[in-house]
Amino acid sequence: MHTVILAIHIIVAITLIGLILIQQGKGADAGAAFGGGGGGASATVFGSQGSGNFMTKTTAVLATVFFVTSLFLSFLSGKISEQKAESVEVSNQVQQIQSEDKPALPVSDSTPPESTDKPEIPVPVKK
Repeated sequence: MHTVILAIHIIVAITLIGLILIQQGKGADAGAAFGGGGGGASATVFGSQGSGNFMTKTTAVLATVFFVTSLFLSFLSGKISEQKAESVEVSNQVQQIQSEDKPALPVSDSTPPESTDKPEIPVPVKK
């Protein structure tokens, strides 16, 4: 479920970026009124109103889908982190119980043998 929503989110984001980059700014209409090119071709492809209405509505729909998927992904992320925290608590409790069940290592009464490699030589201290 998480992977499907993430894939939809990425596809919508890339499409939204491309659609926004394709759109003309508000100042482009003023240039078309004085004979600037580009206005006639888009008006015939997207209808009599031009590409503005179509692209604006498509951008609004994609932006809404993007926000919804963002919210849903953040909700899923919170659920996943809660589940991980609970599993860590349970595993810590299991380890604690297992360590309490094990007997302690026996302590030896004998002292370790002293090293006989180098005898200690007292160092004179000057006053």
